[in-house]
Amino acid sequence: MIIAVDAMGGDNAPVEIVKGAIEAVKAEEGFDVLLIGDSQRIEEIIKASGYVGDRIRIRNTTEVITNEDAPTKAIKTKKDSSIHVGFDLVKADEADCLISAGSSGALLAGSVMLLKRIPGVDRPAVATAVPSGKGNVLLIDSGFNTSVKPVNYVQFGLLGSAYMKAAFGCENPRVGLINIGVEEEKGDPVIKEANALLKNAKLNFIGNLESRDFFNDVADVAVTDGFTGNVMLKLIEGASEFLFGEIKKVFSTNARTKIGAAMVAGELKELKKKVDTDILGGAPVLGIDRLVIKSHGSSKARTIKYVILKARKLIESDFIEDLRQHCGELFVSEQEGDSGDGLRE
Repeated sequence: MIIAVDAMGGDNAPVEIVKGAIEAVKAEEGFDVLLIGDSQRIEEIIKASGYVGDRIRIRNTTEVITNEDAPTKAIKTKKDSSIHVGFDLVKADEADCLISAGSSGALLAGSVMLLKRIPGVDRPAVATAVPSGKGNVLLIDSGFNTSVKPVNYVQFGLLGSAYMKAAFGCENPRVGLINIGVEEEKGDPVIKEANALLKNAKLNFIGNLESRDFFNDVADVAVTDGFTGNVMLKLIEGASEFLFGEIKKVFSTNARTKIGAAMVAGELKELKKKVDTDILGGAPVLGIDRLVIKSHGSSKARTIKYVILKARKLIESDFIEDLRQHCGELFVSEQEGDSGDGLRE
């Protein structure tokens, strides 16, 4: 099993990306990591870390796609970039997965332009599983498509449902549409039309979903556009860090609170693990026939470690084949809609 990692993508690349890969191979057996990027810089980081194993390989590239690059143009012109080469490797089955913390736009463009889409899918979407009341709720799209048409919400719902069934064993997932109210008349014209289409789709659609009910086990799949989804995701991450910081302050106030902290230390540790953004990091790109995982741009080594370990489990589960099968069943009557790529030039 070979997991390809874009070593040059992200705010903290390549140092934190390489360190995360080293931590991952030290933590578990059964896979090798192929780091893609500037081989000289990667080798220097590996040498400085003291790692001397043989489970980390390097594929040298001479170009980097940054967040300032126009995504589609960059994918077309920077063919020796770490992202482009990563796509080439998974397409040629020389790697089982591609992980990148780099440009979301480039990752979307590459997914559409360089890989095959599952039949019926117009736009791939990022799907992030977030812990909720009794398990997980899948937020889709959580960062790729900032402007979508009504039919795309339906496709996100279909993809999310197929993923929840294939990866989490969730039968007949409940699908909700993120909106400013539960009433059908709420929302702009695009959301209203999306609601009407979702009601007639082959989905267990429960209607509009307010963000305040996101964690209350109301839905298994929360459908939205990539702009709203990304804002929600970053708000959740920030709120989680803030609350745990405040809890730590409370339990450090005096001797009495410190004793209380000691009494519930185990429970607090489990709670923190449940909502740890590093452990939960990494969101698969749904709608393409290869495994591509997006890690957030500010990923540190610990995040990359857990994203790699998550990738290993997804590869072993063969969920892509399950996704193809479930999407094939769900998309039977959902074939019309926007056929464009929706890419940003």
